Order: sequence, then structure tokens, then C-alpha cells
Amino acid sequence: MSPKRAVIIGAGPAGLTAAWELLKRTDVVPIVLEQSEYMGGLARTINHNGNRIDLGGHRFFSRSDRVMDWWLKMLPLQHVEGGEAVIRYHGTDRVVHEDVAASSPESAERIMLVRPRKSRIFYLRQLFDYPISLSVDTLRKLGPARTARIVISYLRRSLFPMPQEDTLEQFLINRFGEELYQTFFRSYTEKVWGVPCSEISAEWGAQRIKGLSIGKALASAARKLFRSSSSGDIAQKGTETSLIERFLYPKYGPGQMWDEVARQVLEMGGEIHTGVRVDRLNTAGATVTSLEGTELGTGNRRTFEGNYFFSTAPMKELATAMDVAPPARVMEVAKGLVYRDFLTVGLLVPSLTLKEKKAVTDNWIYIQEPDVLIGRLQIFNNWSPWMVREFGMVWLGLEYFCNEGDGLWSRTDEELIRLGEEELAKLGIIEAGSVQDGVAIRQEKTYPAYFGTYDRFPELRDYFDGFGNLFLIGRNGMHRYNNQDHSMLTAMLAVENIMEGRVDKANLWEVNTDQDYHEEKRDS
Repeated sequence: MSPKRAVIIGAGPAGLTAAWELLKRTDVVPIVLEQSEYMGGLARTINHNGNRIDLGGHRFFSRSDRVMDWWLKMLPLQHVEGGEAVIRYHGTDRVVHEDVAASSPESAERIMLVRPRKSRIFYLRQLFDYPISLSVDTLRKLGPARTARIVISYLRRSLFPMPQEDTLEQFLINRFGEELYQTFFRSYTEKVWGVPCSEISAEWGAQRIKGLSIGKALASAARKLFRSSSSGDIAQKGTETSLIERFLYPKYGPGQMWDEVARQVLEMGGEIHTGVRVDRLNTAGATVTSLEGTELGTGNRRTFEGNYFFSTAPMKELATAMDVAPPARVMEVAKGLVYRDFLTVGLLVPSLTLKEKKAVTDNWIYIQEPDVLIGRLQIFNNWSPWMVREFGMVWLGLEYFCNEGDGLWSRTDEELIRLGEEELAKLGIIEAGSVQDGVAIRQEKTYPAYFGTYDRFPELRDYFDGFGNLFLIGRNGMHRYNNQDHSMLTAMLAVENIMEGRVDKANLWEVNTDQDYHEEKRDS
């Protein structure tokens, strides 16, 4: 008898996790279809002349023990001084000994690094800690008048919060006060989405910012005074996710993780087909029977039959691919879904010109300045030294948020590289004329938006959930602003649903709804 088959759209974290789990836990053979030539989707690593780019930045941190274990099965933890590393998860201190942990990062290729987390905000041409702390340095940079307004505004909203939180603007003001919202949140957030915060659902804030507030930031700072600095607690379960101090990171970027998963999927008997565009899903009643796709290299049409189907494709595109068109009201919701697209400009420079007393060790710097288009700056050296080909050079990733086809998106690569250099020089971050290499990378549908027809999203979800053997997983597959660990968990649960014969998919939609679990809004 022929084995059961699962056809999976997309070779990102969700799709590859589903394939690996199916091979490890069931007798179902996965067939992964990927339109690009790369593994990892949004979490892939791009190699430009030996310098590597992580699109959007992917910190390997999760409050899920299962995901933490899973990652370390793929890439062993680096060896640390003393022969062991202590990782706190499963509620206890777990010791990873020298014979389990990898050798030193210098000699090992397949390895997970332990990296320090540091992010700051660039505002008023100065760097501020993120999350904002009421330190002497912060107060000095803000000045007494602005500081007084921030404190008064925060105290007023703490005592008299707005009764409703329908919009992201209301959500942020209730947690930080009007003045701090205007100072450190509004400009960046509106760069990301291209619309006012008053037009974005508060649900996005609940997913991405969680319970973070000034009070919790101060409490976290106080706890540090009484905590041993020698702890190797990676999962840090008692800490707000936006306040974590360390994270795991593959030596050569997130794509290394997904290349390894793909290798194991093929080794175990799964199939991965790249360069295949999905055109049509064929159905019989409430069951998906097959999928039709086009090989982009040859133009050949292929049909993939299966018992189960997983989709990480944007729901907007999936709706138009159904052989029988969804009801008009459902199509209206699908067509009205909004996405935000993304540009990364890589610049190689000999040094930074920021006026800092210490070395700049930030992973990200959030650009809050309204006179430039750049939204966020990555320093890839600080994610992993092996992201940069030549020691001593600085490899930067300038992140721009845009819409496909708009003026920014449509600029040539040369124009984007020139724009990036001009903006960083204007901000005093690099010296004009110092760029030695550059590249521009465009990524469609990076951020599913919580506006447009999103207020009617349950109609679309119910339609797709009505197909018993179709599982929507991942960020775009569910039109949900998931991190990669959330996307992986949806895939794991979908496989378990198949194993248990469970038809109801409510457990998939419950991932990334527990407010204690989410990453804060600025971490991709």
C-alpha cells in the first residue's frame, strides 16, 4: 500500500518543521513546494560576497521548552569556558556538558552561539536604552522639561487609563503615557506600517508588546541587582520577552538552521521541490485532493496529490487559488487583507562614527528620527562575528518598510544603496563616502497587517478551517504576526492533530495568543 502523503506549501520555519515532524512521528511522507531557491522563507540567510544578511533579524529565543530542545537537536550549543553551559528551561537548571555541547565556535561549523542581546533607540541624534529606563543618562539626554512631561503623562495614564483599547495608539498610551508614546513609539511604528497608529488594531500590540510597561522595565532592572551575573539562563522564563539579555543564534545566521532541517528532511525520505509556484488547489466538497503548480525554470505544470495539505502561503493568494471560488463575502475579506513589504540595504564600512565611549554592541538600533526613511539598523557583526567575511569591517543592514510598487520599492538597487549611505551619514553613524560594498534585497509580504478587512478575519478563517485535511500554519499562512517559534509550534500541533485524528483546528489559532508568551513588537 502506498504511504500517505502531505503536500506542504513553503519551505520556511513552519513548512520545514511540519515536514520534519511528519517524518519523525508518523508514516506520512512530506512533499515541500518552495517558490524560491532558498530554505527558511523570511528566516533565510543571504550571502553577498561572503557577507551574510539576516532579513529582519531572528533571535532564537522561546518560552516553549519544546522549541528550545528542537533547535539544539539541529545545532548543538557552543562550548563555553569551564566545559559546560547552564540553560534554564523545563523549570530547572539543565547542564549541557562538554561531550554534548559543540567544540569552540572557532573550530565548529554546525553550532549554536550564545549571544548577548542589546537594542537601543536612536533619537535626537543620541542613543537611548531600549526598553527605556529612567537612568541618569536617559534623563540627561531627554532634558528636564521633556522628562517632566513623560513622568506626568505616564503617572496620569497609570491612574486614569483610557477605558477602551480598540487601537494601537490607545494601547501604547495606556502603557507608556502620551508623551513617551509620541517620543519613542509613534514615529517608528508608523514607519513600519505606513498608517497612523490610530488605524491599527490594538490586537497587534497585545501580540507584540505583551505586558511590557515602564513599571515592569524598572522592576526588571531592580532584579538584576540581586541576580548572579554568572548565570547562563538562556530561556529566562521569569523575564518579559522584550527584556531578555541573551539568545541563541546559528554561527552563520538563521538560514543555517533551516538548511540543516532541509538536509535532514531529504535524508529521512521527504521531498523538497524548489522553483515551484502553486497555482491551484483542487477540492472535492470539504476535502483538498490535489495541488497544481508550475515549475518556474521550465514552465512545466505538475500535479501533487496528497492526503493532507499544509499552507504557509499568504491567505490572500490561497483564496484565489481554490478551484471553486470561495463565497463572495469570504473573497472580499481575502482581497482586503493588507501586508507590509520590506527592504534591506546591506552596507560594508570600515567603522562607525557614533559618538560612543564604548564599542557599539547593539544587534538592532531603532531609528526614531523623522527626517530619514530608515526604520531600523542591524549590525551583523554583533549577531555573529562569522556573518562578516573580513575581520575589522562592519557589515550593516538598513531596514526600510514600504509597499510593493511604491516609490521606495521601485528605486534601483544603486539608488537604494546611495540612499542608505546618505541617511547614515546624515545621522552621523558612518562617514560619507566610506561604503565599500552594498546590496539591496526586497521581501514581499513580510508583515501581515491588522487593518484593512482584518476586523472580518474570522469569516476567512472559518472558511479554510472547513477543509478537514487543510492546515494553515506560519506567519502568512495564518495572517498572524508570529515569530519563528510560534510558526514552528503551529506546525507541530498540526502534525499532532493528524496523529490524533483531530478535525477541530482551534489549538493552532491559540498559539501566540497567551500574552505572557509573545516577543515585543520590535523584534522580528
